[in-house]
Amino acid sequence: KHQHGKYPSTPAIAQLLSTTLYYKRFFPYYTFNVLGGVDEEGNGLCCSYDAVGSFEHVKYTSSGTGNQLVQPLLDNQLGWKSQRRPGAMGRDYSSQDAVELVKDCFSAATERDIYTGDAVDILVVDQTGTRVIKHTLKAD
Repeated sequence: KHQHGKYPSTPAIAQLLSTTLYYKRFFPYYTFNVLGGVDEEGNGLCCSYDAVGSFEHVKYTSSGTGNQLVQPLLDNQLGWKSQRRPGAMGRDYSSQDAVELVKDCFSAATERDIYTGDAVDILVVDQTGTRVIKHTLKAD
């Protein structure tokens, strides 16, 4: 904001993150980032990154220690992949339904992945702004 007098757009931040990661490609940060936001038209934007800054626009993604447990669940519930019913189609999720799905995904990952933490911060981004929902996971 300092140089241009306005906040950067989500696609601009996506490119900035890619450039930052690519700059460190020989000694990478080894972070696998997920960036979400709203573009200029008010549509949701989700980007998935590898360690050296390559990214792609996706409808949904996961990253981190529980990724192998969460991604198949997202593929099934959001992408409607591996559905056994012929002609099965996805459905539109309300904001509250999406938050409940994220809670279920992290709760499932917590049961099998010891590195998934004790709580998750869910950030809901829409045209009105951003809000944070803190969800406590299984505390042993």
